[in-house]
Amino acid sequence: MKIALEEAKKAEKKAEVPIGCVIVKNGKVIAKAHNMREKRKNALFHAEVLALNKACKRLSSWRLDGCDAYVTLEPCLMCGGAFLNARIDNVFFGAFDPNRNFPEEVYQKNSLNHSLKIKGGVLEKECSEILTSFFVKKRKKI
Repeated sequence: MKIALEEAKKAEKKAEVPIGCVIVKNGKVIAKAHNMREKRKNALFHAEVLALNKACKRLSSWRLDGCDAYVTLEPCLMCGGAFLNARIDNVFFGAFDPNRNFPEEVYQKNSLNHSLKIKGGVLEKECSEILTSFFVKKRKKI
């Protein structure tokens, strides 16, 4: 999660919402990314989607079995679906987002081809602080 926080700090320096994501396989980082929606002018360029794209290229496969994701903020529905489709094993996230309502029960149902294990609150304080600080500064500039 500390590497995901480093990615979030990179996003913050680019005036992006500071969210970072890291994909790990067998204890090794295979991909990392941060939000790029503002710079790339693309709604799909969430940290999670960018990290998944890099991981798929690195492994030459869309199936990321045996991989775990570390994200600084609770994933949105799009990113949760992307993790599910990529066959990620575990998703660990830092800060909870009460507006997201990540439907863990949906992603853990046995009726799906794959299920995700999800754990929130990893380095929650640090992950929350960077987001809170970003939005406080942003509001002061407006």
